Amino acid sequence: MLEKISYLFLLLVLAFWFAKVEIQIEGTDGWAKNLPTWKFENHWALKIFFGGRAMTGYHAWVLSFIFLIFHLPVCFATPWSWALESRVLGGFMIFWILEDFLWFVVNPGFGISKFKKQYISWHPRWIWLAPIEYWIFLPLGGLLIFLS
Repeated sequence: MLEKISYLFLLLVLAFWFAKVEIQIEGTDGWAKNLPTWKFENHWALKIFFGGRAMTGYHAWVLSFIFLIFHLPVCFATPWSWALESRVLGGFMIFWILEDFLWFVVNPGFGISKFKKQYISWHPRWIWLAPIEYWIFLPLGGLLIFLS
C-alpha cells in the first residue's frame, strides 16, 4: 500500500513539473490554441476520445511521448504482467488529470479562481465543479493502480 501511495505522490510531482512545462509552451492559451501545429477538429472519434476537443499535432506527440515514458519501467520488469500494465495505465490516466488541473492552478493567467467552465472553452462538458474527464479517469486510474 505504501508503494502505491508513493507512486501517487510521484505522479503528483511529475504532473506539477509537466504542467509548468506546458505553461511555458502554451501560456494562457490552452489546448494548443495558438501553437503552430496541425489540428483535426471535426471527427466522430474526437467526441469519444477527446471530449469533442481538437486533436493537434502537439497533443499527438506529447500524449504518445508520455505514454512511452510511462512504459519505460516495463522494459526492465521481469516478467511483464497485466497487473504491471494496469498500474502503468492507471498512472498515465491520473498523471494527465493532475497535470491538467495543475496547469490551471499554477498558470498565472488562470489560478484556481478561474477553474470554471466559463473560462475554459476546451473543456466543454462539466459535472459539478470539474470537467467530465476528471470524474471518469481519476476513479478509473485509481482502480487500475490499487487493484494491481
